[in-house]
Amino acid sequence: MNKDELLDRIQSHRARIGIIGLGYVGLPLVLRFGEEHFSILGFDVDIEKVRKLNAGQSYIRHIDAGRLQNLRNEKQFEATTDFSRLAEADAIIICVPTPLTAKKDPDLQFIEKTAESIQKTLRKGQLISLESTTYPGTTDELLLERFKSTGLRVGEDYFLIFSPEREDPGNEKYSTRTIPKVVGGTTPACLELGKALYSQVIDRVIPVSSTRAAELVKLLENIYRSVNIALVNELKLLSERMNIDVWEVIDAASSKPFGYTAFYPGPGLGGHCIPIDPFYLSWKAKEYDFSTRFIQLAGEINTAMPHHVVERIGDALNNRSKSIRGSRIILLGVAYKRDVDDVRESPALEIMELLQGRGAILSYNDPYIPKLHKMRAHDFSDMSSVQLTEECLMSHDVALITTDHTTFDYQFIVDHSNLVVDTRNATRKITSGRDKIVRA
Repeated sequence: MNKDELLDRIQSHRARIGIIGLGYVGLPLVLRFGEEHFSILGFDVDIEKVRKLNAGQSYIRHIDAGRLQNLRNEKQFEATTDFSRLAEADAIIICVPTPLTAKKDPDLQFIEKTAESIQKTLRKGQLISLESTTYPGTTDELLLERFKSTGLRVGEDYFLIFSPEREDPGNEKYSTRTIPKVVGGTTPACLELGKALYSQVIDRVIPVSSTRAAELVKLLENIYRSVNIALVNELKLLSERMNIDVWEVIDAASSKPFGYTAFYPGPGLGGHCIPIDPFYLSWKAKEYDFSTRFIQLAGEINTAMPHHVVERIGDALNNRSKSIRGSRIILLGVAYKRDVDDVRESPALEIMELLQGRGAILSYNDPYIPKLHKMRAHDFSDMSSVQLTEECLMSHDVALITTDHTTFDYQFIVDHSNLVVDTRNATRKITSGRDKIVRA
């Protein structure tokens, strides 16, 4: 199949789409391509995940199982662990994790394993799109270099692009379809096909000059957020010493209709993007003898916030003639942000680790996380969400608000708690019991 034939298959929606990694990025793409009547073949190494998806079951809260069931009923979607079937796909979209090592270096093992699988089956007339967040040069250095061994020519026999994912789980204002899609191609022909592919399912596609530019776009977006969050976190620490309410200051500054965008402090960074992505660029910058000082400083401030929260808890307990050791502390919310069922890089887990190290007796409640599972850096797999009752709150020395879920009744929490430590300003609207609240 040549370029024109592939373009025709894409534009007529006859192309079969292969999506590798059926998580928070891959699964919304499955639904979007399915809604436009493409045939989709999903790949994942998790056997249980594949089983659920083939049964029309969603394991992600904000993804409607009914939409998956419709795709299965129409025989538009199939999930598999058999990567030898990659040859069946005309376009392959890579949505695998890109975490950090313990030393905060890029861990590209999932991209490397995926590239190896594609290499074995790569054929003429396939389009490969990498969506996983990574440093500038990854598409060229890992995928293009590996695929050279096939003897196929990029831009003529097969086509290679980078298009950064921009999913925001739980965001009701923007969806996969309405979030603009950036695309960079290895060659002009690659870019043309990449634009054509995503234009079938995304309202607006923004082409850039290269895969390296597209890779840097994603990093810039999250570094921008990381640096600004670090700024307000630092101002929060200063405001506490100056006895100024930083939330009041942010609200007032937000009234300015130009030149200001509000960011909010918290107990630390969470999710798969902001705590991780900036370090991909700072690591790559070392090749160019360049120090990314803003990134490093922001990282230092943001990663120190869980320690600040624990110190505030210690001070609050000390004022009540108690210590962290032996105190019963319930965390309200362990998801990395409100109203999602995602604990990746959640600052709550780091806070739990620190509190446990100081001898606290821990429990948690999260309506979206019924049970914790083992993570790369933390293992609280023996813990399950407890029921949030009057008796439960009263039996704890501290109720620590780590995630401001909208389902929490904050007045109820304050009314029945002995002490509330609020890291999200979630209790700002309560009308009684404010003397029990400590902000952190």
